[in-house]
Formats: sequence, C-alpha cells, structure tokens
Amino acid sequence: MKKVALLIVGLFLVAIVSGCIGGGTTTTPKPTATATEMKGGSEETQTQTQTQAQTESQTQPGKKIKVAVLFDVGGRGDLSFNDMAYLGAERAKKELGVEIEYMTPKSTSDMTYLLAQLAQSKEYDLIVLIGFLWTDPLNKVADNFPDQKFALIDSTTGKVRPNEVDILFREQEVAALMGVIASGMAYELGGDTIGAVAGMDIPPLWKFHIGYLFGAKYFEKKTGKPVKLLWQYTGTFTDTQVGYNTAMQLLQQGAKVLYGLAGLTHVGMFNAVIDWNEEGKGKALAMGQDASQEWYAPKYIPISGAKRVDVAVYDAIKMVVDGTWKGGIVTLGLKENGVGYWDLDGVKQFAELAYQAGKLKGMTPDEVVEIVKEQRERYIKPYVWDIVNELAEKIKSGEIVFKTPKTHEEYEKIIEELKKGNLSAALEKGSVD
Repeated sequence: MKKVALLIVGLFLVAIVSGCIGGGTTTTPKPTATATEMKGGSEETQTQTQTQAQTESQTQPGKKIKVAVLFDVGGRGDLSFNDMAYLGAERAKKELGVEIEYMTPKSTSDMTYLLAQLAQSKEYDLIVLIGFLWTDPLNKVADNFPDQKFALIDSTTGKVRPNEVDILFREQEVAALMGVIASGMAYELGGDTIGAVAGMDIPPLWKFHIGYLFGAKYFEKKTGKPVKLLWQYTGTFTDTQVGYNTAMQLLQQGAKVLYGLAGLTHVGMFNAVIDWNEEGKGKALAMGQDASQEWYAPKYIPISGAKRVDVAVYDAIKMVVDGTWKGGIVTLGLKENGVGYWDLDGVKQFAELAYQAGKLKGMTPDEVVEIVKEQRERYIKPYVWDIVNELAEKIKSGEIVFKTPKTHEEYEKIIEELKKGNLSAALEKGSVD
C-alpha cells in the first residue's frame, strides 16, 4: 500500500512545489454531511438515475476492458477535480482489472479532434470525459460513433443517448453546508464577510455560487447575524498566481473565510491565506473543495467540501465491466454520498498519502488530524453544526430541492433574489421559513 501510495502521490503536482492529494486506494475516504457522522462511517454510495436509456453491453467475454480518461485542459496536479478523477480510475484499475490511459488536451480547440480520433480508433470500451469543457466536443462527436461508449463527468449534453452517460453533482447541496460553516467561522474571527475564489463562469460553478450564498443567508436567517459574500471568478483553473492575487484582494476587502473553487488556481488562494496570517495582516481561514485539502495547511484550512468525482468515474467504468451500462443522466448529492464534507478519517487518509510522499512540511498525519480537530472545535461552534445538520437533513429527505439554472440569466436572477434574503428563489421544491 505504501509503495502504491508513494508512486501515485509522487506523480501529483508536477507543476507546483507544494504537494499532492493521494491516490489509488481501494477504500477511499468518504465525505460526511453531518457533524454526528464525523466519528463514524457513512452510507454506501448510490446513484439516482433521473433520465436513462438502457443499452446492452457489447464487451466480449474475457476481453480486458480498456478505458481512456480525458482530463480537462488543466490536467493533473490540481489537488482537486482532475486528481480526484484519477483516483477513481486508479481504483477501477486495481479493483476491476481494467486498463487505463490518461490524456490531457493541449487546449480547448484540440478537444473535438482528439475525441473524434479516439472514438474512430475503436480502441476503447469507454471514453471518460472530465469536466464541463468536454460538453460541446461530445455533442459534436457522440452521434457519429454510436458503438462508442462515453461518460461525461460533471456536465450534460442535454441529450439522452444510449452510448452516453452524464454524471452530475448537486453542488448546491455541499456549497450550502459550506456557506453555513464559513459564516460561523467568520464570526469567530471577528467579521461578517466570507468569500470564494472560483474558476470559470460555467454551470457547475453557478450551482456552487447559489449553494454557498444560500448557506450564508440560511445562517443569517437562523442566527440574525448578517453575512456578506464576496464571489470572484478568476477565469482559470490552472494559475496559482491568479488565485493568490484574487485571494489577497478579497482579504483586503474584509473576507475572513475563503472557499476554494478553482482547482489548481485555489492552491494560490491557500498560499495567500497563509501569508495573510503569518505576515500579521489579519486572521483568516480557507476551505478546500473536492479532495480533503486540510493537510496542505491544517492550521488555516480546517475543513474541505467533498465532490466525489472519483466515485463518478469509478461507477461509469464499473457499468461497462459489469455489463450494466445505462445511457442517460445520473445525479449525485448528499443522499447518495456524492457530495458532503470530509470527516476526520478522510483528513487522515489524505494526510497519510501526503506524508508518505514527504509533503507534510514537518508534520505527521496524526498531527494534521489533531490540528484540524482543534481548529474545527475553535472556529466551528456547536450551534453552527446544529444548523448544518438541520439543513443537511432537509436536503437528504427531499424536503427542499435546489433549482438548477438552465441559463446564465436564470442563475443571475437567483443570486439577486438570494442577496435580498429570498431563500426560496433557489429552491425547486420546499421553502425556508
């Protein structure tokens, strides 16, 4: 296990000095949605198919399944989205015995050509596409190769095809919980302002924005404490310097807690928060997303949201291996354990992988967990966990269901209504009294 972990972790973050997230384990840590689950396990991951068209598996018996995993243009080393996809594929390689090839397009203009080339080769039983940027290329290619199976992760073409499965996340659900937590931490730090360093202005980030603001306003409604949100798109998932500069601007505007939603870019945000504290400019905290990122600076990153891209990738591959392939649209949320936040067991597992690769900067995994535990107890008070638990249960039970905006205009209208305190504007079902 240690050798596998060292090999995988050593491959991460070739583009930056800081480190890695881990990889290749057969039992990956699971996120939790409530404070009471932090000491225990969590439910088995499930998938909820909203729209699906079934097709028979055409894989020959005894043939080794071959899968191509195509990252977005950011590629590996982002500590979050692409690296989590890698974890899921490596798990499938180990558990299911499939052959995996990884590729990263040089630019967005290369994506359609690369996808068509791979489909035409008939070499792969499944082509897995990571991220929203693959949506248009897949729409252009999928119908031309009806015998080629495609899995689009974190986006949808909006079309139901027997050779295509789209696996989406209900990002509003995790972001809402993180919005409550960020708000509570901001008040413990002596402020009322939270912020986010976001990547590109695309639908998955619209959902994060809606959820994060909803959580802040939910906290405000429950406590009577006003919360201001500073949201900034950077336009990139790959530029740590942009992330650093953006974070510094938000901190200067009074943000006490920053939420990283920009892949590799928000590693720069982490560095800015570290410098802000250690240079005596003020007190601030950061929150990670997708992978457990607390280990990177546990004193300043007490919690990370989870978006189980690894689960989505693994499940797509498993459908091909098992002969249970179903085209259509699948969504993962709190109920399916597809999103949440990382419990202390998850924090430790990622910290152990980082430690084995020599990336922990003088700490042991147990020390990371102890620091994170202390920081959570210091900055996330019991009344905040109560609000988080209450909201999580409403989401899991289906009492409230978030809207998914179909256009940028609809997204902007929801944000404007939320700013006014109209929480129901973000909901497809239910209301907040």
